[in-house]
Amino acid sequence: MEVILAKSAGFCFGVRRAMDKVYERVGTGEQIYMLGSIIHNEEVVKDLEKRGVKVLQSPEELLLLHEGVVVIRSHGVSKDIYKMIEEKGLTCVDATCPFVRKIHKIVEDESEKGAHIVIIGNANHPEVEGIKGWSKTPTVVIESAEEARNYEMPHNQMVCIVSQTTFNYNKFQELVEIFLKKGYDINVVNTICNATEERQKEAAEIARKVDMMIVIGGTHSSNTQKLYEICKAECANTHYIQTLEDLYLETETTKSIRCVGITAGASTPNNIIEEVQKYVRIDF
Repeated sequence: MEVILAKSAGFCFGVRRAMDKVYERVGTGEQIYMLGSIIHNEEVVKDLEKRGVKVLQSPEELLLLHEGVVVIRSHGVSKDIYKMIEEKGLTCVDATCPFVRKIHKIVEDESEKGAHIVIIGNANHPEVEGIKGWSKTPTVVIESAEEARNYEMPHNQMVCIVSQTTFNYNKFQELVEIFLKKGYDINVVNTICNATEERQKEAAEIARKVDMMIVIGGTHSSNTQKLYEICKAECANTHYIQTLEDLYLETETTKSIRCVGITAGASTPNNIIEEVQKYVRIDF
């Protein structure tokens, strides 16, 4: 069995940095809280919970704390959350991805100039929710071509377009083109992470060559979902799994499979990727 493993598969810089920050605090005797999952991978979150790290599901739960360490996850949070942590006298460990922090700064600066902020991404994604919290002017989140065509911005107002870091690069370009044709005074800042763009391109290239494509990542991982969509468009026999156990259920027969491609989202630990790769090489 030939197996092609994507070089870009697994933890990206921002996720690895976030993981290092939270594991550095584990075992210090402090009570550690994560405001939401540190990354979108259920296996990682389970491991941290076993080590005593507690997950806060909302800012309301944060307000109930009187002491402890609060880790801001890689997706980032709104400006108000930082203020809340400071006012409560809690220790803040900021694990926000630097590429996301860059978007916060752009949105804050551009909105101070009076620009209307357009975020291309998923409105329900925590990264997008955090980005919205740095704007001093109205924001709108656009995910589809239909939304872009139907949306009418205020006339005679500057517009700044940014993107969720894990958004599909080709789709971002498509939506930007729709806005540019409307004739607005637009400042477009491509804030898609370079690692995301490279991961998506590599996944598409591998998917074109193989008989089966395996995409590994958390069920709530936006970047993994987009990898799956990209691979599925190139290889109909594409499987989205979170762990090796999922692969057992996904693939009933592999007799006609000669070449398998494997990629993984930015929040997927190396040990899971290695398990899947080993299984495919030996047991397929």
